[in-house]
Amino acid sequence: MALTGGMNKRRNPPTDGDSREQRLRAALRENLARRKAQGRARAAEDANRAEQTQTGAPQDGPDDRQER
Repeated sequence: MALTGGMNKRRNPPTDGDSREQRLRAALRENLARRKAQGRARAAEDANRAEQTQTGAPQDGPDDRQER
């Protein structure tokens, strides 16, 4: 039995460069949106902590004092 074609045939032909660029652009947009959301969440958390500090409310998180 003779083998013909073998490894020379590709199952998935190479994609067009435009589709690659579109995928990269979409990934960058998603990454940017995720980073902006993280920044907004961090800013809101910082504002909440600052407000709690001003009102004297207990803060969530570790105690900033160091033991000696």
